[in-house]
Amino acid sequence: RMTMNKMVLSLCLAGVIALPPLAQARPVTLTTQLKNYSGDGAYLAIYVTDAAGQYQKTLWVSGKKAKHYKNLRDWARGSGLKPAEYDGVSGASVGSGRALKVTVDLADTLIDAGYEIRVDSAVEDGRDNPADVRTPLTSEGAGKPAAGRGYVQSFTYDM
Repeated sequence: RMTMNKMVLSLCLAGVIALPPLAQARPVTLTTQLKNYSGDGAYLAIYVTDAAGQYQKTLWVSGKKAKHYKNLRDWARGSGLKPAEYDGVSGASVGSGRALKVTVDLADTLIDAGYEIRVDSAVEDGRDNPADVRTPLTSEGAGKPAAGRGYVQSFTYDM
């Protein structure tokens, strides 16, 4: 016969066992170095895609005027430009020759699992560069600069 205390303890233990494990996350520092170019500050969208190139998560958006976000084409299409996708992960645009350095929390499950970090870049009255940077999100790739093909000179992530 179960006592009330044993029954409560059993129910508590059953609840603990039934809970899914919480995803572990680690701080990752993203450094985007821009080339020297003429023009206004650059808008950047830094985001994660899966192995098929499908948008998964916004890591950071630089540029205060949301009306220009549509020029970050691949990110805009993937995120649907929903404010919930960039609220709390946005800041000022980045000037020519300057670096943007931000630290974000990234789920461990994204590392070494076929995901990529991509950076779209755009400058007002300048070119738009979807996938200016594409780099696999791997433990080995941490700390190794990836070259950009537009306004970004290099992009590095450090764990």
